[in-house]
Amino acid sequence: MTVLGEEPTAELAALAVGITGIPETSVLAHRPDGTVVRSGALVAKAHAPGTDRQALAVRLAVAAHPLLDGILLAPLPLPGTGSLLHGRAVTAWPLGEPVDREEPGGAPWEDAAVLLARLHAVPPHALPSPLPPMRGPAKAARAVARMAAGAPSPAADTVLRAWERLPAWARDEAPQPRADTLCHGDLHLGQLVRHPVPGGPWRLIDVDDMGIGDPAWDLARPAMWFATGLLDPDAWTRFLGAYREAGGRAVPADGDPWPSLDAPARALTVQSAALAVVRAAREDRPLDEIERDLTAACARMADVS
Repeated sequence: MTVLGEEPTAELAALAVGITGIPETSVLAHRPDGTVVRSGALVAKAHAPGTDRQALAVRLAVAAHPLLDGILLAPLPLPGTGSLLHGRAVTAWPLGEPVDREEPGGAPWEDAAVLLARLHAVPPHALPSPLPPMRGPAKAARAVARMAAGAPSPAADTVLRAWERLPAWARDEAPQPRADTLCHGDLHLGQLVRHPVPGGPWRLIDVDDMGIGDPAWDLARPAMWFATGLLDPDAWTRFLGAYREAGGRAVPADGDPWPSLDAPARALTVQSAALAVVRAAREDRPLDEIERDLTAACARMADVS
């Protein structure tokens, strides 16, 4: 196993160039939770520090499994037995074409819904094991803990009150109630790409949070956006309708979906608000309009729960 040197971005780029032979590279993302570099048609990712490498290996094997063909983008092999970058796991992926953020009206909500329904239908017992738990609740708990570790504020207090009213499983303090389904764990439009480029079919990407859990979590972010007024009702209707038509099992085939979606949607509202509070504090500025909407939603949750 190769341990790469001291400059993460440069050495990740060097690794990608070594695989492709193409000297031109570009940094697609450089955050504490992951650095992503492109070289030609290859994308190399250094995962977050502390990533469970054994669980990641299972997730990668799942993504490469024939049952996930056409649903998840499959990883590319790395030279040798793998690489580490300052102790961070490194993976390689084919380049995909992301959702165009400049054309929100063309967002592929129906495609995302169908991919989720197909993912949720994959029988876990047929996949590599041991399948780790879906990390959605753990990420929400981490976001709230990060906010709570900062300076007190009225907004943070509001978010914490909403968090305390969530069920224990949504706070990652108890087992998930439906731990029987393969879930993505962090569904949003940034997790879809077209492959092959250009114009190929849509595929889900990013396996870091994938695992066994409650499939309602994968619908919860668009549900939260709809409930807080951040997603057009027509887009939500099309997303939910496409998921149901494709046989998705996270919600009943008809009738009210909210008994299934309520707890995870509220948890993701709190997570988003907590991250907003942290971001505003780091940038030493007041909350912007969307961030205020998220904390206002937390205030409503705290008052009625």
